[in-house]
Amino acid sequence: MQKKKEIIQKKINNLVKEYFSLPKEEIVSNKLKIPLNIPTFGADEVNEAIDSLLSTYVTMNEKVYKFEEMFASYLGVKYAVMVNSGSSANLIALSVLSNPITKNHIKPGDEVIIPAVTWSTTAFPIINIGAVPVLVDINLNNFNINADLIEKAITKKTKAIMPVHLLGNPANMPKILKIAKKHNLFVIEDSCESHGAEISGKKVGTFGDMGTFSFFFSHHISTMEGGMVVTNNEKYAELAKTLRAHGWIRELKDRGKIAKKYPKFDKSYLFVNMGYNLRPTALQGGFGIHQIGKLENIIKIRRKNADFWINKLSKYNKYLILPEKKEKTGERRVWFGFPLIIKETSGFSTKEMTDFLRQKGIENRPIMAGNLDEQPGMKLFKYKVSGNLKNSEFVMDSAFFFANHQGIGDKERRYVVDCIDKFFKSK
Repeated sequence: MQKKKEIIQKKINNLVKEYFSLPKEEIVSNKLKIPLNIPTFGADEVNEAIDSLLSTYVTMNEKVYKFEEMFASYLGVKYAVMVNSGSSANLIALSVLSNPITKNHIKPGDEVIIPAVTWSTTAFPIINIGAVPVLVDINLNNFNINADLIEKAITKKTKAIMPVHLLGNPANMPKILKIAKKHNLFVIEDSCESHGAEISGKKVGTFGDMGTFSFFFSHHISTMEGGMVVTNNEKYAELAKTLRAHGWIRELKDRGKIAKKYPKFDKSYLFVNMGYNLRPTALQGGFGIHQIGKLENIIKIRRKNADFWINKLSKYNKYLILPEKKEKTGERRVWFGFPLIIKETSGFSTKEMTDFLRQKGIENRPIMAGNLDEQPGMKLFKYKVSGNLKNSEFVMDSAFFFANHQGIGDKERRYVVDCIDKFFKSK
């Protein structure tokens, strides 16, 4: 029976490989479409998932643990704890730092400083733990929190800074860490859009107390859904493992020692803290094992695309604010998308340009959730605004990004420029 199963599975694997080896349709076809993202996975990931399904062992297992080790090694960090999404990664990181067993932990009513322009799941997990998000304005050159404004936002209630490396752009971590050290604050890096971005050769997500990543379908690498919490603090990593799975001890390093303290309980049902059920599946872990090896090449393609567009579109500097041409020394941007800001003096609206590009098959999106202070969902909860949010308001009204991924090559790059040229000619 086992032999027959192996033969059948081999046939399935070969069929999957054959399916994925079929000629791929060009992204720019007769319909001239450039989608916001395309799959980063292929036959290897699908066969790995099928292996898990056929084995019937589909919940968190060794495949997840292996991917955790591989991702930690890639970042150069000691510990990585996988969860079911990037937003869950933020929730776990904040729950670790607000847990009673964490020294000087974040308490209800304490404040966490974040950029005003980010995705909703930077702010909402702060609210989930009973803390108060404090919105600070951003820089226009990289959409990240303006580090020069952070100290003005600090009060007696401030307990943490949560910078976001938005759109693959590293935030000013050296300055943020200096401020955090001066005021004894935690630092949680939301790196969900910036896998592999660097500052002075050190990867983002590894500077602060904890870092988070997302492996959603549209990100640099994908595990369908999925996220990761990373840290160099063993206590934080162990607590993250407890919190992601009910508060039990099953994945803990010292589970045997802990179980001896409570002999009345079955060690598989011993709960030493609060917890959620935010575990990833074996399928997600299996995807990650194959995805991690593709990341550097994906980054290389995205960087090549961005360099091309910056050079070719610089002739429109009178109308557009483009990303800076040169990176700071030691910096590596990894380009989640390619952003453009329409100047107020351009003579046309952002909607005119985005609609035109969509008509040409070039998908585009606003800069994440825009200015969070303008989002109706925020009004339901307590939060604060530090200073004015002039740049965040401007980005909300005047900026967007279009696709930049591994499926875009020379032909697609040129098509984007041609369409933008046509838009300006029409004006």
